[in-house]
Amino acid sequence: MRGTRVYNPARSHLSCAIMEKIGLERLTGLIAFARAGSLGSYSAAARSLSVSPSAVSKSVRRLEEQLRVALFTRTTRSLTLTTEGQDLHQRVLRLIEAAEDIEQAAGSLRSKPSGRLRIAAPMSLGIHVIAPALPAFRRRYPDVTIDLRLSDQIVDIVGEGIDAAVRIGELADSRLMSRKLAVQRLCCFASPGYLLERGHPSSPSDLAAHDTVALRFQSSGQLLRWPFLRGGKIIELLPDPAITVDASEALVTALVAGAGIGMTSTLLARPHVESGALVQVLGDFAVERSTITAIWPASRGGNPAVRAFMDFLQAEFGAETA
Repeated sequence: MRGTRVYNPARSHLSCAIMEKIGLERLTGLIAFARAGSLGSYSAAARSLSVSPSAVSKSVRRLEEQLRVALFTRTTRSLTLTTEGQDLHQRVLRLIEAAEDIEQAAGSLRSKPSGRLRIAAPMSLGIHVIAPALPAFRRRYPDVTIDLRLSDQIVDIVGEGIDAAVRIGELADSRLMSRKLAVQRLCCFASPGYLLERGHPSSPSDLAAHDTVALRFQSSGQLLRWPFLRGGKIIELLPDPAITVDASEALVTALVAGAGIGMTSTLLARPHVESGALVQVLGDFAVERSTITAIWPASRGGNPAVRAFMDFLQAEFGAETA
């Protein structure tokens, strides 16, 4: 990780002078333009900036009038950067990044975490792991406010102004700093009531005599193949499910209700196991799969709130396999 930037008053004064020359109204338009250009729509930009789509649209149109250049080609279905817009978009992104660098450098001088922390995470981890842990984080750092954004789509955290994110699987963005949180462990689970009625399977082959709940991936429409570690090798089974769902939250809820046996991450099932609502099944055959990683832009590394949240996540997920 790069070292924390040293706050440079001269650079800060220069930036302020530039901002004053640009003008507050035009700066607002530049920010709206940059976010709309990165996300491809006024609606997405508005959600990212917590304003209305009309506010983003008006800011961009006002900027175009001031600059006397068309920045977007607009249709009823799409928003595309013009050639001039593409060039300006890259310049504006660099300007905003420089301004954020100054803000982060100044903020790093404060040892106490504070301010707004924008976090992105996959839907399942966000609902079952991160969101339940946020009250504890805020009790420890009451001056930090949380903006949690959940999506199973890959988020451009630099383009969308995200401070930190959690991802499952391989990382492709070399612009980001990262910290390994856990290795996801896949295992079968069922409710105590179901197991009392139908019995405990002793091997994966016994699952054929049980009701099963399968997960279908929304992206591909394919069912999750259930991996099991047997004799040092991984075998995969594709159960004939009694129920099929396309969201991890629905799968866990169905298992708690006694629908049968299903496979999911031990992280997602953990709260229900701790409460007694679910029981691990075939634990000796569980398989370690994709890595869970925390990522953040290098420019956010000096922010005390980001550092505090990274340490908190590390403790929450645990150093052991999840």
